[in-house]
Amino acid sequence: MTEHCYSDDERATVYRVIRERRDTRHFHPGAIDPAVLQRLLEAARLAPSVGYMQPWRFIRITDLELRRAIHALVRAECEATAAACGSRADEVRRLKLEGILECGELLVAALTEGRERYILGRRTLPEMDLCSVACAIQNLWLAARAEGLGMGWVSLFEPDELAQLLSLPKGARPVAVLCLGHVEAFYPEPLLETVGWDTRRSVEETVFENGWGRPAKLVP
Repeated sequence: MTEHCYSDDERATVYRVIRERRDTRHFHPGAIDPAVLQRLLEAARLAPSVGYMQPWRFIRITDLELRRAIHALVRAECEATAAACGSRADEVRRLKLEGILECGELLVAALTEGRERYILGRRTLPEMDLCSVACAIQNLWLAARAEGLGMGWVSLFEPDELAQLLSLPKGARPVAVLCLGHVEAFYPEPLLETVGWDTRRSVEETVFENGWGRPAKLVP
């Protein structure tokens, strides 16, 4: 324990929101309070970024026809993904993978153009721009859960087609369609775990020590 530590209750809340965050697919109608949406986007803005490049841009989709066009792109990719999954194709088709038409707010997260000018922290790992956007999305996700809102990250779309639909400048790239909205309840566990798609790995499976595959000794 250090002097910089939060109180027991504050720490418990931080860990709770991390534990209870869900990739949400089911929403019920209702607009999001503009003040709440502002807080969520502020949380995203405060994310860390490599070289302080802040490469994220969020496009709020308020036009219904545009929302429907995005939905059509996603549904087409859902089918293409199912076909690519071979023996699990029918499983994929049964999954609910998006809530684009039901959610209260729809955002598209994109990488901004001109990222090549940012070198610090990216000379050998240029993909750190994408990692930075992911940090902003995670901030927004955790803040949404704290506000009692669900959020789903949809990555099933053809990036060039979505970029054209949204008139992105050359070099910019969409990386996520984000569904935000009110929910009846939060899933007790990740939805893909509930339906038997996969299970969450344990700490022991995902943390090594002093080299790949060497079990970490975390508990004395």
